[in-house]
Amino acid sequence: MPVTRRILGLSLLASPVALAQTSPDPRLAERSVGPAEAPLVVSEFFSLTCSHCATFHTGTWPQVKRELVETGRIRMVFIDFPLDDIGLRAAMVARALPALRYEAFISTLFQTQNRWAFAQGRQIEELAGLAALAGMNRAEFDRTIADEALSRGILEARVAAQSRYQIRATPSFVFGARLVTGGMSFSEFKSQVERGGRA
Repeated sequence: MPVTRRILGLSLLASPVALAQTSPDPRLAERSVGPAEAPLVVSEFFSLTCSHCATFHTGTWPQVKRELVETGRIRMVFIDFPLDDIGLRAAMVARALPALRYEAFISTLFQTQNRWAFAQGRQIEELAGLAALAGMNRAEFDRTIADEALSRGILEARVAAQSRYQIRATPSFVFGARLVTGGMSFSEFKSQVERGGRA
C-alpha cells in the first residue's frame, strides 16, 4: 500500500548522524533467511498491517522460500517498514523474539492479519495473544510495546530506507540494488531474481 504519514513525527525521529551509527541492540540486527554466500540478496520492505504484504507472504513467499532461499539462490532480508502504530507494535514484538523465530512469527502475523490488525479496540489484546503463542508472556509483551528505544530504532531504519531507496509503497523489494515495488506472483519474483541486481 502507498506510504502514508500515519506515524506522527516520523521524519523528525532520525538525524543523519543517528542513522549512520550501528545500533548495538541485537533486536535491531538484520533479520534474514538464506545463506550468507547466496549470489543475490533480496531485501523486502513491508508493513505487518499492509494487506498487499500479507498477500505476498501467504501466497508467494512459501514458494520463494522453498525454491529460491532453501536452494541457496537468494538470501532474503526482511526490513520492517511500519505504516501505522499497530504495525509498529507488531514489528517490535517480532524483533523482541529470538531471531530464529522472527520469520515464522511474521508469517503467522500475515496469516492472521484480519484477526489482529483490523480488530478495532482489540488490536493490542489480539497481538498479545499471538505473542503468547510464540513464547512471550504478557509482562514481556507490555514492556516490549512500550520500549521507546526499540520503537525509535525501527522507525529510524524506516526513515533511512525511505531516503536511500525512495520507497513509496509496500511491499517493495530491492534485488541487489534494483527497486521493484508491489506484490508479485512466484513467476514474477523468480523473473526478477534471474535478472539479478542489474538495473
